[in-house]
Amino acid sequence: MAFTEDLDVFFNTDGFGVDVSTSSASGVGIFDMPSEVIADGVILTTDYRLLVKTSDFPSLLRGTSMTVDGVGYSVREAMLMDDGKITQVMLMKD
Repeated sequence: MAFTEDLDVFFNTDGFGVDVSTSSASGVGIFDMPSEVIADGVILTTDYRLLVKTSDFPSLLRGTSMTVDGVGYSVREAMLMDDGKITQVMLMKD
C-alpha cells in the first residue's frame, strides 16, 4: 500500500512554522534553539536548528544567508533526513 504524505500539514505558520527565506527561495520552517551547558557547567551555548522541506530549499550550502522569523542566520550545515524530503539545517547567528 502506497503512503502519500502531505508535509504542508507540518510546515505552515498556523502552528509551529515560521517564515524562512534566502536570496533564492522562501518557505516555512520549524525553528528550534535549545541551550546546553558545556565545559563542566562553565559555558552555556545555544544551537540554532531549522527543519525545512527539501523541495523549498533544495540547494543550501555552508555560508548561505537565511532569514528565519525576521532574524539573520548563516547555514553551518544542511543534512537530509530519512527519505530526503526534510532537511535539517544547523545555523549560526549573523
